[in-house]
Amino acid sequence: MILKQYYLGCLSHASYLVADEATGRAVIVDPRRDVDEYLADAMELGLTIEGVFNTHFHADFLAGHLELQAATGAWIGYGPQADPQYAHRAFADGERLALGDPATGLVIEAAHTPGHTWESTSLLLRPAGVESAVEAVLTGDTLFIGDVGRPDLAAAVGADPLELAHAQHASVARLMALPHAVRVLPAHGAGSACGKNLSTELESTIGAQRLVNPLARELPVEEFVRILTSGQPAIPAYFGEDAVLNRAERALFDVDGLPSGLSVAEALAARSAGSVLIDTRSPEDFGAGHVLGSLNVDLGGRFAETLGMVAPLGASVVFVAASAADAEEARVRAARIGLDGGNGFLMLDDAARLALQAEGEWGVAQRLEPLAAEAAVASGALYLDVRNPGEIEAGAMPGSLRIPLAELPRRLSEVPSDLDLVVHCAGGWRSSVAASVLRAAGYERVSDVLGGFGALSVAVPGRVESPVAAA
Repeated sequence: MILKQYYLGCLSHASYLVADEATGRAVIVDPRRDVDEYLADAMELGLTIEGVFNTHFHADFLAGHLELQAATGAWIGYGPQADPQYAHRAFADGERLALGDPATGLVIEAAHTPGHTWESTSLLLRPAGVESAVEAVLTGDTLFIGDVGRPDLAAAVGADPLELAHAQHASVARLMALPHAVRVLPAHGAGSACGKNLSTELESTIGAQRLVNPLARELPVEEFVRILTSGQPAIPAYFGEDAVLNRAERALFDVDGLPSGLSVAEALAARSAGSVLIDTRSPEDFGAGHVLGSLNVDLGGRFAETLGMVAPLGASVVFVAASAADAEEARVRAARIGLDGGNGFLMLDDAARLALQAEGEWGVAQRLEPLAAEAAVASGALYLDVRNPGEIEAGAMPGSLRIPLAELPRRLSEVPSDLDLVVHCAGGWRSSVAASVLRAAGYERVSDVLGGFGALSVAVPGRVESPVAAA
């Protein structure tokens, strides 16, 4: 068996190449949209990609099944209850696909494991001819390392989260009945909004999960459901759209769609016409100076997912970048979630800075050390906490307004415009995003906290409410 994992830290997304070494027949599981790496590896290893299998309709990224089919002619597979708008190969629960010699080769078995979504299906990798053996299981979003998939994302397509949570209990129990040594290979890792306690580890075993995963232990169903449905991260706005797009016939990723360089005048004209300016530099660089009205989504962080929180998928986007390479990287990452509306990029070099300053279009962000933030709040400013509910449950600043970053654009009416606002997250990255969203929406009295809640809790530990109920 050839089994290779591809991991994107920006999206906490894992995809897989599975092949029989003797026959060279391969299947790609849960691919991303830019598929060149799969194609290059298949060519190098002498493999033929004959199938693409999605464990479910993903919500957090646009899968690359259509791109791989266009490149290779591969079939597209799903488990039971999938209803895509394109031709697909439906695998029944327990159905097996032999990629190798019937007596000695690799067999992939579909195991219907609903709970994250109704169509969710895990893949058991078996050696042929050994009925009881399973070497690995690709669990999709059913079983993570340290957690299990949340049941509420499929509500965007009409599913009942409570019914899915009960189904998830049974599906996890089914997977945990596999032998101790079976390798566990999920579709996501730490940071994904598809769960709340995912590990940084990229692989585990069934036996290890029995020991360390709270929801992989034998729990009464109601206790399982209670834990599973509480404290989940806020859902980025684009998740529902991607779940729909992954069912649909849609445009393919444009490999050659390089963003064009724009002048300052062209970038400002695009902004006036409705384009969203996305500054891909670090919060530190953005704070030191930026185009007025631009949003700060740093390429060094969770760029794609965060971009989908603050810019609609149909938006026309101008990337503000330190280099053409950064602009191209931003375009590819944006396309991974289905934001294809790149309208060029502005290179933020010295000449551009001078031109923006001359036009009065250059701004500086106020970023406060923790003690300065506390002094501002003592003088009447309001803390805006943009962390997720599970983070807030561990502690928060008293009197803070609590709106997760993913919900901020649609909840701006709850943010007072007549107060100084001091924005914080956990460490200072999301707060720069949130503060830029507020400024772009017309809020003028906005700062954010360097080091976030972590720094505040060290600087003024006596002020922290811990634990607190999430608002």
